[in-house]
Formats: sequence, C-alpha cells, structure tokens
Amino acid sequence: MSRRPAPRPRPLAGRPSCASLSPRMVRCCSRMWRLRGALFPALLGRRTHSAAPMLSLRYLSAQAAPQLPGMEYEDAVCTLNTLQTNANALEQVRRDRGSMQLQLPAMRSFLERAGLAVNTQLSGVNVEELDGLNIIHVTGTKGKGSTCAFTEQILRSYGFRTGFFSSPHLVEVRERIRINGQPIGKELFTKYFWQIYGRLDETKDAHGGSMPAYFRFLTVLAFHIFLQEKVDMAIVEVGIGGAYDSTNIIKKPWVCGISSLGIDHTSVLGDTMEKIAWQKGGIFKPEVPAFTVKQPEGPMTVLKQRAAEIECPLWVCPELEDYQVDGGHLQLGLAGQHQRSNASLALQLSHAWLQTRCLQGQYFPSTHLEGPRIPLATAFTPSPIMTKGLADTVWAGRTQTLKHGAVTYFLDGAHTMRSMQACVNWFQDAAVQYERNASGPIARVLLFNATGERDCAAMLKLLVPCHFDFAVFCPNITEAIASCNADQQNFNVSVENMLTRCLDNERSWRRHHASGEFPPGGPEPLLIRDTGLFLVPGRQAEALVFPCILSALQWTTQGRDSVLLSQGKRVVPVKPSVTAKASLLRDVTEIHVLVTGSLHLVGGVLKHLDPSASK
Repeated sequence: MSRRPAPRPRPLAGRPSCASLSPRMVRCCSRMWRLRGALFPALLGRRTHSAAPMLSLRYLSAQAAPQLPGMEYEDAVCTLNTLQTNANALEQVRRDRGSMQLQLPAMRSFLERAGLAVNTQLSGVNVEELDGLNIIHVTGTKGKGSTCAFTEQILRSYGFRTGFFSSPHLVEVRERIRINGQPIGKELFTKYFWQIYGRLDETKDAHGGSMPAYFRFLTVLAFHIFLQEKVDMAIVEVGIGGAYDSTNIIKKPWVCGISSLGIDHTSVLGDTMEKIAWQKGGIFKPEVPAFTVKQPEGPMTVLKQRAAEIECPLWVCPELEDYQVDGGHLQLGLAGQHQRSNASLALQLSHAWLQTRCLQGQYFPSTHLEGPRIPLATAFTPSPIMTKGLADTVWAGRTQTLKHGAVTYFLDGAHTMRSMQACVNWFQDAAVQYERNASGPIARVLLFNATGERDCAAMLKLLVPCHFDFAVFCPNITEAIASCNADQQNFNVSVENMLTRCLDNERSWRRHHASGEFPPGGPEPLLIRDTGLFLVPGRQAEALVFPCILSALQWTTQGRDSVLLSQGKRVVPVKPSVTAKASLLRDVTEIHVLVTGSLHLVGGVLKHLDPSASK
C-alpha cells in the first residue's frame, strides 16, 4: 500500500510559488522543511508518522539545541523568514491600528515562553532578567541608528563589552545583533536561534499556535544573546515608534534618548509630528534620565508633557560646538552635518550611563518641567576616550563612500523628507571633494528605490538639484536570477508592488524634469566649484528601470568596477536600446553613483560591492 505524500504548504500572498523558483532556490527553501521533517525527529529521539513530517521542536528549554550537520546558518534564516508577515496580512495590521495596545502584553508572553522575563521571578522559577542588561534605549525618526553607533563605539572604547540591537540589516540578519561592535558570528547566531525558536515552538500549542512576528522574534533573540554572552551593557534601538514597540518591554533602562523627529510610518504612528512625538515619548520611564535633540516646537511640547506625566527627567542636548574640546572641534567618523546632533545625543547618553552605572549614587536630580522649556543639558568636556570614540565610529550604509577605481559610490539609506534633504546636502559636498581631483568629465547616476508609504515623488524632487545624468530605479531584489539568499528575502511586499513602485518613480522623475523643476540655472552644465571641471553638459537625466539591483549596477558601471566583475556573476541581458544609452558612462573619466531611498536598497548594493560583509 502506497503512502500518501504530505501536503505541500500553500504559498502565502506575495510569496513566489515553487514553480517560479530555480532548482537552487527550491533546494534552499526546502532545506528548512527537510530539517523539520527529518532532522528534528532525530533531535527529539522520537518516531514520526510519515504523513505528517512538520513536527514541533521538542527539546528541553534550558538546554542548547544540539548542532546537527544540517542545522546551518542558512536554515536558521530560512526558518526565521517564515515569521515574516505576508503582504496581505501586513496591510490588515496597518488598517487595524487599535491592536497596537496589545503588542506589549503579547511580547511579555513571548519572552516568558522563551525563558526570559522582565521580573526576577516567574511562577516561582528563577529566570534570566532583562533588567540586568544595563540598557540604553533610543528612538527617533532619523538618526537613531547613528546615535546608537556613536554611543556603542564610545562605551566600547572604555573597555566595556557591548551589545547592540538595531534594524534593519543591510546584508545579513545577524548584523542586527552585535557584540563588541561586530555582528554575531554565524555559528553563535545559529545556536541561539534554535534555542529560542525551540522554546517558542514547543509552547505554541498551549497559546493558540501563536509565534512572534519577525521583529518580535529578533528582539527576544537579541535579549537572550546579550544575557548569554554576558555583555556589560546593551544599546537597544527602537523598531517603529516607541510606546508600543517590542523593545519597550524594557522597564528599567539606564538612560533613554530621542533623535530627530519627522514624518514616517504614518499609518502606524499618526500623520502629524505631535502624534509621532507622543509615540516616541512612550519609551520614557519614571526617574530614568532622558535626552532629546532639539525638535520643532509642537513635538517638543508633546515630549515635555509626556516626560511630566511619566515623571521622567528630560534634557535637551546642546549643540556639538558647545562642548569644550582641546585642540579644536570634535571629529566624527560619520559624515554629514546632520550627524552632529546625533553625536551630541550620544555624548549625553554615554556620559549619563557612565555616571549612573559606574559612579554609584550619583543619580540625576529630578527635573520639574513646569517652565516653558525643557532644560538644556550641560555641555561637559568630553574625555579623550569619548573624543576618540566619536572619530572611530563606523555605521555602514549611512553617508558611506566606497571608491572602486573609476566608480565611486555614495550610499545613504535616507527614506524620509528630512533625511533625504540631509542626504542631498551631504552628497553635494562629498561628491565635490572627489570631483575636484578628477582628470576629466564625470557622470552622476542616481540609484533609487523607496518602500512602504513614503512620498517618493517628493523625495525625488529634492534630488533634482544634484544634476544627475541618469536616474536608475530598481526594486530591493538583489538578483533577478533566483539564488538562495535568505537574508535578503522580504515577504512583506509583493514583487508586483515593488516593480509598480519603480515605474511610478520613473514617471515622477520625468515629470519633475518636464515641468522645469530644476534649481536656478539648471539644467545647464554644472561647474564644480573651485575647479575648472564640468559635469557632463547639456542633458536632462535619463530615467531607466531595471528588474534587480545587480542588473542596475552592471549597467551603471559598464564593466568599470573590478570588484563587481571579480564575483563572476552572469551579466543580466538588457535591450540594445538600453545598452546604447550607456555610451556616456563608457566615455567619462569617472562615474559617481548616489544610492538612496531605502536601507534595504543600500544593503542589496553592499552585498554586491563588499563581499566581506557576508563572511
């Protein structure tokens, strides 16, 4: 009698069916199911029914998952990706904003099921304590990641063992969880992943089959890793908002920070700066010092009110120029004027943490916010260690420059109006520094994509004054030729939606040019200041759409980037008419490429340009 084969899992909306995948991708994605059906029963030491291979993980919660040969990093990431919310379900969540208040109780339940808790005791059993992580909690609309990077580098420079949880990742998901500034290694990520996934999977039946969504799971995993790796302190970046974010399960951080506020994630946080400020102020805690950079009057008033209600002492950071430094100004490892406020916030956060953590008893006095303004924090004299920490900070994908021979890439994951304007200001200054030394004509190329509910047309309008010769649009897909790259998979949006957005962006770019929306004097040849060198003269920027990041990079660089060539990837074919348009790129002395609009786009580009990022 023949056995009935187990039914195949139906693909969720927005995910490619197996029929659309290459054999290599099918092998990769099926590895996860093979592990669940074959290796996990071996792990559990129990027999399974041949018609039902999809069994739960069942190992003792207190023990590490044994490392079987098949349990590789890629398998962990493939399993993690099953926790992503598919496009249709995600849209339903966005429409149902009333459920936000349920997120923290759900998060507490997931933590307890994973063996972690906010409290010291859980049902009479000792558990790992989140309060022992000595957390610095940071939110904001733009600059929160850079602020965390500055803060982490400063405290690591003091010799502390640091943990750092951030999002999103650029190339590999393990970048989100860092120990001493480095992404956690693949072996450790894999070991800790199966520990937490097993604990949650073995308890899901008792909780209606519920498993945490992607970001919640990573938050739980980060806390677990920081506790297991015994970090001295952990810097935790908020995902979205603050009040109902998964990271806000933290009850006793040592200090909190709020970077620059702006309009973003409006369907979740609200459509005004004041509503967004209310959400961000939700990370304030009673008697826990908090700092904010200078904000517009409306949001600042809301932050003041939130701090008063929660009884949280709050200060405004001084300008970076106000700090007393021997030998001139503070030097920053991250470029751009907008990084100066982030650096000031990082100085206050690290200084406050050092005071409260290391100088026991020297706590901040309460501030009674009765006056019209939030008090200004003291512009102290940074120690040499702090000064060095600021100068040594590196944060990939944010005002980052890579020079590969004749091609120079300017990468910045700006995705709001304010951050895009800051990106434009940085690019114009940074590009000029390179162009001043060029020996001939330069072509400028914009590589752009944006996701979610962002106003792409408005952001593209800000980019027009940069005088691009080409505007290239592509989805956040690393390669059109299917390959097994689980770290870059995103089920939150369909491929059709991504391509439609690219075509809309192309039309917006053409409209900006057709309507004459150019800076004064444009689009005439642009003389690079302080030199006699012109950018390529007399042409409006050509707009093109490509199916993936690799094809866009190959066309843009025209074989002039040796790093891109050395990877031996098959050249994605394009139409002869598109090839003909690239003659300019082959003739100029240098090609300067600004990559912006999405951190996911920047991450996909870095995957191709920096092979070491995947090691």
